[in-house]
Amino acid sequence: MGQLRVGMVGYAFMGAAHSQAWRTVNRAFDLPLSARMSVVCGRDEDKVAAAAAKLGWESHSTDWREVVQRDDIDLVDICTPGDTHREIALAALAAGKHVLCEKPLANSVAEAREMAEAATQAQAHGVRAMCGFNYRRVPAVALMRQLVAAGRIGKIRHVRAVYLQDWIVDPKFPLVWRLRKEVAGSGALGDIGAHIVDLTQYVTGQAITEVSALTETFVRERPLPGEAAGLSALGDGGAGFGQVTVDDAALFLARLDGGAVATYEATRFATGRKNGLRVELNGSLGTVAFDFERMNELEFYDAALPATEQGFSRILVTEPEHPYLAAWWPPGHPIGYEHSFTHEMRDLIAAVAAGEDPTPSFADALRVQLVLDAVERSAAASAWVPVEAALAVV
Repeated sequence: MGQLRVGMVGYAFMGAAHSQAWRTVNRAFDLPLSARMSVVCGRDEDKVAAAAAKLGWESHSTDWREVVQRDDIDLVDICTPGDTHREIALAALAAGKHVLCEKPLANSVAEAREMAEAATQAQAHGVRAMCGFNYRRVPAVALMRQLVAAGRIGKIRHVRAVYLQDWIVDPKFPLVWRLRKEVAGSGALGDIGAHIVDLTQYVTGQAITEVSALTETFVRERPLPGEAAGLSALGDGGAGFGQVTVDDAALFLARLDGGAVATYEATRFATGRKNGLRVELNGSLGTVAFDFERMNELEFYDAALPATEQGFSRILVTEPEHPYLAAWWPPGHPIGYEHSFTHEMRDLIAAVAAGEDPTPSFADALRVQLVLDAVERSAAASAWVPVEAALAVV
């Protein structure tokens, strides 16, 4: 078995999730390449060394430029904040490395377009690039897509999507990087809204063409972060305050190119909701709904049944015939959040080994970025705004 030697840049929340997946993927799936966790990279020598030991990496580095130039690295996995995605990805592609980049792809359409064009050019040399929208790899979501593609709910008329969190409800929560536009690009819109934009376009097979949006920032000033600020940290109380420069919530209406209408809501101010992602599709022949808090299930309504038998049914997505699940446990034994990343690495390794382009591609991720951009422009103008076409990479 050949090896796919991985260098990962970033080791916090997403870095830990990706590390779990790289450690696990070849133990769960029979693949033509074996992932080798060669090096993890971060700015702080002590912290990245500790992360390498804890997460299972063979070595560590504090210089991502050195990592992407190493002859013993085949793939660069980018798990850093959005303001660094473009520079790292472009350097890695130019060095002939395959690239996995976390979502959203970039902090602007211009950056995302440049990255997508570079990935397209790299394809001619056998170099592959993928964006990490992990929720596509939840088995219930994959089954949802199959049901829609098979025509089980008929013509889609309504799409409803929400992604609700509450981790910044407390006004004393510090001004971490996700609340700074120059680092994160946007707030709830890009952080979690990007997921439901990608997810709904993926399961419906339809593209968002036009949006009408509003965004809101509820807490406009926050304490500057202490040394160890994270998703559950408080400000250190003595460093002063800074301005929040991103949205706290984004809501928009949308039209899809298959004729469906849609509503989207992304907020980090939904008190009591920790990771409440839900997508519902209403069609001419039925309805299917996914709720991440019950990630091993689908709700399905089949209007083709006799009236005496109609009603929402619960599909427990744990059978070996369901997407990805033959590699895991006996029927009825659920899987978790981390498995979506393992499935992501499984699909990426399989594509690289086969000489095929993985999905979602950088071009797919650019199309998500174009929707996010349209939402921001619509909110600023209080008007319906068309989604720009991804002309250069269609």
